[in-house]
Amino acid sequence: MQKTKKSIAKRFKLTAKGKMLRRTPGFRHLASTKSSKQKRRASQDKQVSPGRAANLIRGLPHGL
Repeated sequence: MQKTKKSIAKRFKLTAKGKMLRRTPGFRHLASTKSSKQKRRASQDKQVSPGRAANLIRGLPHGL
């Protein structure tokens, strides 16, 4: 039985249809210098590209 890679589980989310979602990096501090548009777009989860997602999904054998 393969264990779940916790580093992947903490950073990514697997949807019901099997897509990987990620957060936008670079928004933990210095937000006052960033535009409202940047901050608004960053608040939405982004989809991981399919080629990259294939490796990540292997690290999540039980879904999560």
